[in-house]
Amino acid sequence: MAGLSSLTRATGVGHRLLAPATALLLVVGLPAVASADFPTSDDPRVGLGAGFDDAETAALAMEGVGFFDKQDSPFWDPGSISPNVGAAIATANSDMAFTGNHAIQGNWRGFQVYDVSDPADPSLVVAVLCPGGQGDVTVHGDLLFTSVEESSGRTDCGTQGAGPSNVPNPDRMRGIRIWDISDIANPQQVGLVQTCRGSHTHRLVEDLDDPSVVYIYNSGTSSFRHPDEAGLNCRDPQPSATDPVPAETDTDRWQIEVIRVPVNDPAAAEIVNEVRLFAGEDGRLNGLQNTQPGVPHPCASTAEGCGPVTPTTYSPLPNTNTCHDITVYPEVDLAAGACQGNGLLMDISDPANPVRIDAVADPNFSYWHSANFNNDGTAVMFTDEWGGGTGARCRATDRLEWGANALFNIVDTPQGKRLEFASYFKMPAVQTVHENCVAHQANIVPVPGRDIIVQAWYQGGISMFDWTDPANPFEIGFFDRGPIATPSDPTTGNPQIVLGGFWSGYWYNGNVYGGEIARGMDVLGLTPTDQLSQNEIEAAETVRLDEHNPMSERRITWDPSFPVVRAHRDQLVRADGLTDNERTRVDAAIDRAERFQSGPKKRAAIANLEATANSLRSPDQQALADAMRALVAALR
Repeated sequence: MAGLSSLTRATGVGHRLLAPATALLLVVGLPAVASADFPTSDDPRVGLGAGFDDAETAALAMEGVGFFDKQDSPFWDPGSISPNVGAAIATANSDMAFTGNHAIQGNWRGFQVYDVSDPADPSLVVAVLCPGGQGDVTVHGDLLFTSVEESSGRTDCGTQGAGPSNVPNPDRMRGIRIWDISDIANPQQVGLVQTCRGSHTHRLVEDLDDPSVVYIYNSGTSSFRHPDEAGLNCRDPQPSATDPVPAETDTDRWQIEVIRVPVNDPAAAEIVNEVRLFAGEDGRLNGLQNTQPGVPHPCASTAEGCGPVTPTTYSPLPNTNTCHDITVYPEVDLAAGACQGNGLLMDISDPANPVRIDAVADPNFSYWHSANFNNDGTAVMFTDEWGGGTGARCRATDRLEWGANALFNIVDTPQGKRLEFASYFKMPAVQTVHENCVAHQANIVPVPGRDIIVQAWYQGGISMFDWTDPANPFEIGFFDRGPIATPSDPTTGNPQIVLGGFWSGYWYNGNVYGGEIARGMDVLGLTPTDQLSQNEIEAAETVRLDEHNPMSERRITWDPSFPVVRAHRDQLVRADGLTDNERTRVDAAIDRAERFQSGPKKRAAIANLEATANSLRSPDQQALADAMRALVAALR
């Protein structure tokens, strides 16, 4: 942890911060943390003052760079700042994607496009009114995809609704909308794909062998539409969630849809596969129901840290009948499905036909929500959205392995790749009973030589942590505000929550973008500490992306550069991997090569850099030596 000089806490500073198919594996391990409960500490996030515009803030390794105030958006509704979840969610911001100099943020009312070419002054380009629910977004070239879940969604984006869900309506839209954003200030809807349970989330999958198409893995988690609607013949006989369901059962439950999208003809997009990811070895559709005897959820009965227990609050390992979200990594042929009661590992070498290759369950997990791979595809992190995102789940009484991340190594075995549990990680600062807080959307910060991730925790703020060793993750940065408000129920006096906080925390081209449900969008810059050097930050900034869907992962590579070399040098110094003499020699060689990149001394400086690299022979020094040799080759 960095010294106190690296910590900041602001009092009375508003949110406009403008600073300079296998057997099921049951995980039963304890977390790799010093205590299973939130530690008591002088963490500056504890006890931050409340306020919508003027909450107290605390930060480490991050600082406010820019902010877009939701009050400046057409989607702003002052009535949404309410303990009423329905009112709060009606205009809530949701997930984000990026293309060029633009950030795109979903919303229950549609989506918003921001110009972020100046991160200190993000500006709204357009807000597209098109209600339909959560509105998750992904981009591919000139195409934008948005999820439509609610039965009020319409094909024409109208606001009048589509009538009762039990009455067929040809104008109802539930599924995936496709937009042409070649003129990003004037998006045009160019395609619709209807699905039986709508689209809560979706994932864009690139076909590395055929760039003329992309695929969408659709996750519908809502109720079924009328069987006579949209020509889908939706089937939901509602067999028991726990009884065995034969493979031949006529139901659209226990599946995901695979949608094929011709890039040059998006109107021709169609469902090409309904994949039974949850089938058992005997072919039963509900093969991952987690009904192992004697393994209830820890909060299925009164237990320390659970708080008041009711049947609607806790349930034994939830019913797995779809995936909440799927993260894909085509370059390693893998996907990770966060699927209600299970974490799945999938082979997507044929993107139209994903195949489950492993599944895990965990009695500490309430709802497997989302996932992230590390950059080399050897580890994966699953999140648990205990409380559904609207509950306070970071209280002092909440155990650190509940509402947390579970980290797994992906190991090769004679039976193929398998998930091997490593540890849990949870944002370690106690939050109040007024703050919805639980693990949520995350992605990679591209520091070479390390696996660093930045993650949203709703009103728990944004946390940045290192999981290079999945068995020993540790936090290296954060940005947090106090509660939006601290209301009480007028009848009972019980504390209430005004829904808000960060839906997502995503790194993109040098900054962290925090998609704030109620307040808008933050742009955060990284600042150096003893756990994150300036050289590491500058090395990450050398990575420039043309577009970014944080959970449609692409392999990150670093061009040879002095910041990349110095980042590896800093990591080795931090780990005591260089003697004093080696450190002096390395620093002198790097500095000399940078000073004499041209002129008569260039050849000698490059030769000295190469010789110094070749003198580094221990296994721990090889990453630095390789980076130095790559730089030598680039300079010649």
